[in-house]
Amino acid sequence: MSRSGSDRQKLKSNKKRTASSARWLARQLNDPYVAKAKAEGYRSRAAFKLAELDEKFGLLKGTRAVVDLGIAPGGWAQLVAKKSPQAKIVGIDLLEVDPIPGVTIFQMDFMDDKAPDALMDALGEAPDLVLSDMAANTVGHKQTDHLRTMGLVEAAADFAIRTLAEGGTFVAKVFAGGTDTALLSILKKHFATVKHAKPPASRKDSSEWYVIASGCKGAPEDRVI
Repeated sequence: MSRSGSDRQKLKSNKKRTASSARWLARQLNDPYVAKAKAEGYRSRAAFKLAELDEKFGLLKGTRAVVDLGIAPGGWAQLVAKKSPQAKIVGIDLLEVDPIPGVTIFQMDFMDDKAPDALMDALGEAPDLVLSDMAANTVGHKQTDHLRTMGLVEAAADFAIRTLAEGGTFVAKVFAGGTDTALLSILKKHFATVKHAKPPASRKDSSEWYVIASGCKGAPEDRVI
């Protein structure tokens, strides 16, 4: 999915625009995944990251119940609803998210103590897939940003391990360096396989990777973290 130099769109000059925002806009204009998302009705190019992970790992095959953590703007949930129309889907995000047919959305902080129960009550059964595209707001300090995001990944993993149906799968965004050693150890304890992947739709200059933990072991009530 490449574009020749002659196909690239030029960004109109705007003196009020910062250099960083100008670079971002130029990249968006010339990103084939952005164009494809618009053409296919997805709210974000991130939908294709999940589509590519699904193609590689078969995440959505036979899926019945899905929790989408960090659902905004909704591209992942749209893809799940399209590829698994029979599935119940529940999502949560701090940001307001426009309604998606067939998806229950909570606008609240996943770190709120009430969030896990709200998600599970809405789903009505143990999920067989927990997705997390959550990332902390950056402060510009690489180590701090990494730690803040890994805190969300750990919370998502804890939720997945406590709620997933036997055999279920957990997918989460991590960053360069992959999953921290302690968390990786916990995932290997509770899942049959744990792998890392960077889908083609993830920009080459991005440090994001995804951890895919599949084959959750035992029943939820029997798991001790």
